[in-house]
Amino acid sequence: MILVSLITAGYVGLGVRLVDIQVLQHDKHAAHALDNTRRKVIQASRRGDILDIRGTVLATSRIAKTVCADPSLMGTHQQLVARAIAPFLGRSETELAKRMQRRVYTDAEGRQREDKHVVLKRKVLLEDWRGITNALAHIEFGVDVKSQPRKERLKYYNVRRSVFCERVDSQLRVYPSGNLAAHVTGFVGVRDPEGSSVPMVGLEGKHGVEIMLDSELEGVRGWRETETDRSRREVVAFREYNVKPRDGMNVVLTIDANVQYIVEKGLEALCAKHTPASACIVVVNPQTGAILALANRPTFDPNKPGDSSAANRRNRVITDVFEPGSTFKIVAVSGALNERVVRLHDRFHCENGRLYFAGKVLRDHHAYGELSVREIITKSSNIGTAKVAMKLGASRLHKYISELGFGQRSGVPLPGEVRGILHPVRSWSKLSISRIPMGHEIAATPLQLVMAMSAMANGGNLMRPLLVDRLLDRDGNVVMQYKPTVVRKVIHDETAQQMVKTLITVVSAEGTARQAWLENYTVAGKTGTAQKPSKTRRGYEPDKYFSSFIGFLPAENPKLCIGVFVDEPHNGYYGGVVAGPTFKVIAEKSANYLGLEASMPVKPMSEQKPRVVLR
Repeated sequence: MILVSLITAGYVGLGVRLVDIQVLQHDKHAAHALDNTRRKVIQASRRGDILDIRGTVLATSRIAKTVCADPSLMGTHQQLVARAIAPFLGRSETELAKRMQRRVYTDAEGRQREDKHVVLKRKVLLEDWRGITNALAHIEFGVDVKSQPRKERLKYYNVRRSVFCERVDSQLRVYPSGNLAAHVTGFVGVRDPEGSSVPMVGLEGKHGVEIMLDSELEGVRGWRETETDRSRREVVAFREYNVKPRDGMNVVLTIDANVQYIVEKGLEALCAKHTPASACIVVVNPQTGAILALANRPTFDPNKPGDSSAANRRNRVITDVFEPGSTFKIVAVSGALNERVVRLHDRFHCENGRLYFAGKVLRDHHAYGELSVREIITKSSNIGTAKVAMKLGASRLHKYISELGFGQRSGVPLPGEVRGILHPVRSWSKLSISRIPMGHEIAATPLQLVMAMSAMANGGNLMRPLLVDRLLDRDGNVVMQYKPTVVRKVIHDETAQQMVKTLITVVSAEGTARQAWLENYTVAGKTGTAQKPSKTRRGYEPDKYFSSFIGFLPAENPKLCIGVFVDEPHNGYYGGVVAGPTFKVIAEKSANYLGLEASMPVKPMSEQKPRVVLR
């Protein structure tokens, strides 16, 4: 009876426990079981390409493998395997052989386990992986494998399959032209999986167009919901959802790779000659605002962004601000002409190079007497420009500065753009009306200056910089077409024509940019040579300058506006001497490449007066 009672009680207890597990705790255990077998995997889409305006690939994605090894299958043949695969992985045989040695570790439960998954290298191109598999298939062991017993043959077979790749392919972002337009394209990084509830692979933009158009380039990720067995292998019969990813769109930029190459080479030559702290060049079509080239020095290789410093990766065209100096004189003069407070032939006395104003001395680099408004620009007179600005008045001067885009972002689709510095009129001192017109007490980015000069060239329209021309799907269909945008009309057509005629004289023998003169094209432009403000005391550094030249051609119907900006040059510092020759080389080569129609015959240099005024 006791034995029967115990058995009965046992069965009753077992029944109660089964009811508790299968009925009362059903939901809990079902969810736990599902967690053990159910898998949801996000599949990254192929990232779209970045192309120049003519279809040249600036950035693309390639299939890449993560190559791993199982040392437990190699026996004592690590050195042999390393010798076979080292050329394809770009690693030394000794390093690989050491990495593939058998290792034992202790897991979380205190059990001894052998490491069977050693990552040898990530981001291995598909062709290199094929080379690895071929090399492993032809390893010579020094014995006739086929004549060996079955057990020995299996060991040799295991050696050949000891190197494998992970099942999920990754993408390798490749920039075929290296650092060409690096600050425009930017670079990518691996997406941070932190905070994600499901496994996810893929790339995300970190800089340049890559980050600004990340969602368009990335496309739409796919996903798969399925079940796995105890070895984490998929049970295809239980796959419920399998949504394939949609490739990202291709981005076509307004950048022309050939013009970009011309600019990069010109910038390298400039840096070799003048060894500046930094330099940058922007080339724009003034009619549309399309950016044809944008380059910085120092630069970096987007294929290896980690090898460069943050300073090298900074896009100084939009992130750095400088007191522009004399290139800024176009603002006050164009505004005064537009308001009809002066005319080009009006004359101002330039005080023989020294003007006392608001308790300070304003100097010219030459002792000029009377100059017309046109000559004030030609010879870059500080005093003359200040007197023109005084006729215009502080409020209207501030209005034209603002309407030409200073003190506000231009809207270019690149990260890190700053507004520059433009103080409200109420914050101006008595001295400001004489200093701001010559490019002091104000700070601007190189791109802002180029867009302002483009407004002089195109009839008075401030254009929004256009960097992206269109978006294409994988079949080449246009998904989005971006069009030129006029931000505002700043000056009248007649005023713009007067400014063009005036700026042409800057490149004459009497002007400050004689070295920017071209034989076949009429050039208009303006030089700038500004002392840099001191970082440690009030005033300016006596031996540090920001030199620049911004010009456009052909002056009658401009297709190119080129800005050359040099920070702290050596072996000369005047804008006409430092930036002018580089402008000439880039303008001449770019115009020839683009097939621009030559201007009307220009007076040969031999017929022009030989006097050179450097400013």
